[in-house]
Amino acid sequence: MPDDLDRLFERLVTVLAEDAPGRLAIPFPAAEVYERLVPYRSNRSTLKVATHEDYEMAVMRLLAGERGYASLEPHDVQEALEREAKESNPDTGLFRQFPQAILSLNRLAAERFLRGDRSYAPSPVPPPPLPPPESPEAVAQEEAEEAEEQKGPSSASAFELAEQSETPRQCPYCGETLPGARKVNFCPQCGQPPSGELRCPACGSEVDVGWRYCVSCGRATGFE
Repeated sequence: MPDDLDRLFERLVTVLAEDAPGRLAIPFPAAEVYERLVPYRSNRSTLKVATHEDYEMAVMRLLAGERGYASLEPHDVQEALEREAKESNPDTGLFRQFPQAILSLNRLAAERFLRGDRSYAPSPVPPPPLPPPESPEAVAQEEAEEAEEQKGPSSASAFELAEQSETPRQCPYCGETLPGARKVNFCPQCGQPPSGELRCPACGSEVDVGWRYCVSCGRATGFE
C-alpha cells in the first residue's frame, strides 16, 4: 500500500509532467517542492496526510533519498536529513534550513509511475557477485609464496651477511679484514669463495681446515 512518501512522489511527478515532461530530468531547488510544486495547504487531501508534521516528514524522507526516489546535493545535506529521519523524535522541518539544496528526481521511477506500473520504486542495488572459489592448486601456490616470504635470508653467504653489517668484516677462513666498500665474492687474502667449503687457491680442490698444502697439486694453501 502507498504511504505518505509514495503519494508525495507521485504528486510531484504529476505536477512536473503536466508543467513540461522534460522537467523530470532537470534538477531544481529543494524549496520548490514545499513552496510551489506540492505545498501542504493545497495538497493535504491528495496526499492524505493527517497533520502538517506528517507532511514535513514525507518531504524530509523524499529529500533524504529514501527508496531512491530522489537525490540531493550537496550530498552531506542529504546524509544529515537521512540521519534525522531515523531519529525517534526527528525535527521534521530540518530541511527548511537548506532551501538552496538541489533535488534531482529518479527519472526511471518517475517514468514507471507515469506508465502506471504498480511497482515503480527503483530496485535495490544487488550485492556484488562473490569471487569464484580458488582452485586447490592456486591455494597451494599462495601458501607456498607466503611461506617463502616468511623465510629469512638463510641461504645468504657469510660474505654477503658480513657486507650488510656495520662492524668491520672478517674472512671466516683466514680471519683477515675484508674490503668494506664493495661486494666480496672471494677473500682477497686467501681466495676462498662464500660457499662454505675450503678450496685450494691453485687447483680449486677441496681441502680441510689446517692443511698447509693441497693433497691434489701440492701447492701451499696459505692456511695456518
